[in-house]
Amino acid sequence: MGFARACSVALVGVDGVVVEVQADLEPGVAAFTLVGLPDKTLVESRDRVRAAVVNSGAAWPQKKLTVGLSPASVPKAGAGFDLAVAVAVLGAAEVVDPAVIADLVLIGELGLDGRVRPVRGILPAVLAAAEAGYRQVVVPQQCAAEAALVPDVSVLGVRSLRRLIAVLTDGEVPEEEPGDPPGRPDPMLAGLLVPGAGLGTGLAPGRPGGDCTDLPDLADVAGQHTARRALEVAAAGGHHLFLSGPPGAGKTMLAERLPWILPPLTRQDSVEVTAVHSVAGILPPGEPLVSRPPYCAPHHSATMQSLVGGGTGVPRPGAVSLAHRGVLFLDEAPEFHSRALDALRQPLESGHVVIARAAGVVRLPARFLMVLAANPCPCGRHTLLGAGCECPPSVIRRYQARLSGPLLDRVDLRVEVEPVTRGDLLGQGGRGEPSELVAHRVREARERAGARLAGTPWRINSEVPGQELRTRWQAAPGALAPAEREMERGMLTARGLDRVLRVAWTVADLRGRDRPEPLDVAVALELRTGVARGAMSLTGAGT
Repeated sequence: MGFARACSVALVGVDGVVVEVQADLEPGVAAFTLVGLPDKTLVESRDRVRAAVVNSGAAWPQKKLTVGLSPASVPKAGAGFDLAVAVAVLGAAEVVDPAVIADLVLIGELGLDGRVRPVRGILPAVLAAAEAGYRQVVVPQQCAAEAALVPDVSVLGVRSLRRLIAVLTDGEVPEEEPGDPPGRPDPMLAGLLVPGAGLGTGLAPGRPGGDCTDLPDLADVAGQHTARRALEVAAAGGHHLFLSGPPGAGKTMLAERLPWILPPLTRQDSVEVTAVHSVAGILPPGEPLVSRPPYCAPHHSATMQSLVGGGTGVPRPGAVSLAHRGVLFLDEAPEFHSRALDALRQPLESGHVVIARAAGVVRLPARFLMVLAANPCPCGRHTLLGAGCECPPSVIRRYQARLSGPLLDRVDLRVEVEPVTRGDLLGQGGRGEPSELVAHRVREARERAGARLAGTPWRINSEVPGQELRTRWQAAPGALAPAEREMERGMLTARGLDRVLRVAWTVADLRGRDRPEPLDVAVALELRTGVARGAMSLTGAGT
């Protein structure tokens, strides 16, 4: 009779649970039984593990073999348990010392030839192991850099089961077989990407690490001075933005340039974003840590599950989680299904998504900056004088009503994007500021807000509750009077008044003020209601 155990990690959303893989050998007819709530992929590991062990030069035990995955109540999915199962079986067969592998966390898929293939979700899995107190992990060599992002954990990257056996038995490490010829696609990386997800899904447009000329720049946007200032305010305070205007005015161009004026992610935020992208299968190979705010722009045919997360079995991250700490851009917003749009209301407030399914309840991060873009009517020419819009008023009202009031009430900034003039398009109005200059002002404004909010749970103005802004950090005397009048007239809700105050603080931070003044509140009120009041012409966001 032989018994051994090793450890692996089961992922539920982006959270991990350490699983003990126990192997028991008893006299009897040779059989392999796998228990512990495995899914179809995990059940098939019996054949993969047997072939990998034999092709790695080790003898397969001809006894009754039972492998248990504990705790049995946690659903276990995927091929990432193969390596732990193989090592536990070898420990029970006394090929390796059971004491050596008892506290070893192993994650990886096995090929029939014994090669260790990479799997998704390495970073959150290693984070869960570290939080549980484990300090030694074995992962596929292609994922070693991702696992090494977790501090105080010793990471061993292996390419084959044969080499791992040699390391565990202090034997001679065999030479690696020559890899594929240069320029040939590496089939081992296929396990890192979800089919159909696309390599760049969730990443900011442009080529990360490329030349600066490859990146979208605000200087490319012709005109749109008010919209550019609103974009700067949105980036500085993390405020949601609604851009409404005719086709071709530059709404999409503005949204695509928003990630590049946001500050780089902090170390903690980078780990959170990388964990989500790793689980979703869209983490680019060779880039273990996402350092820039992500950008996700789903098509308007996206379902509610693709936006907020879901799917069969254990729920998977949706667009709101892929845009965590970055930008979620919904172009042609009225064309989205109303149920899908209204499903965004909770994550806009809470910063996370809780999805309940029969397989379990998953909590996914979703702290994103949302940008909505819409035409004024189905033909897009409603606001253009002499453009020949033939949409009946009832059709226009129904089209605009697709964006519900409760959803728009959660949007801080509403800007009417004007058509581009001939002078702006041909450069006669002067070239706009580049993204680098705007990003510098945004970074300084966030530093001011960060210093003011030090010691609190909040980091940017959009996260601060209105009660705190009204009592702890008050505006200048009389500054809120115009907003209070708008609330009495029914033009602002209580939530709207709080959001005006948040935007006013962001405008004050951009102007270098200690607290919002009447002009800052007037700018915030103009950006909130979309009604021109002359405040934007008196001051810019960065002056």
